[in-house]
Amino acid sequence: MTPVFTDRTPKQFKFSVEKSRPIVVNFQGGTVTSDAGLSLIAEIDRKLQITSQFAQSFQDYRQPNRIDHSIESLIKQRIYGLVMGYEDLNDHEELRHDPMFALAVLKTIGIEDEPAILAGKSTLNRLEHCPGAK
Repeated sequence: MTPVFTDRTPKQFKFSVEKSRPIVVNFQGGTVTSDAGLSLIAEIDRKLQITSQFAQSFQDYRQPNRIDHSIESLIKQRIYGLVMGYEDLNDHEELRHDPMFALAVLKTIGIEDEPAILAGKSTLNRLEHCPGAK
């Protein structure tokens, strides 16, 4: 069924995201992602704080001066990947460069013309095999 556009149908939507370029969704074509639903999942997670509370149960044994990704961002990236159907850690080698995932994990996008890079499969693997809580 083809959607019917009326005068009441908005031509574009704006998302409010901190520390990022404005995110605008419209129906004009251009760069397309199949993971756009992730923005809604991330917004629900921010309101309910599910991944934030879960991340607090982890003990971070890493050296603070060598950390690129917080435990919370690693948890978000892994869980959001699972929710979107990316079960294999190998998928994260591509997803780490995906702007939609960077937006969901709240990595800064477009600052100083450097793309946001998320954790790769090896970093996420270390998270899954970290020492257990006592």
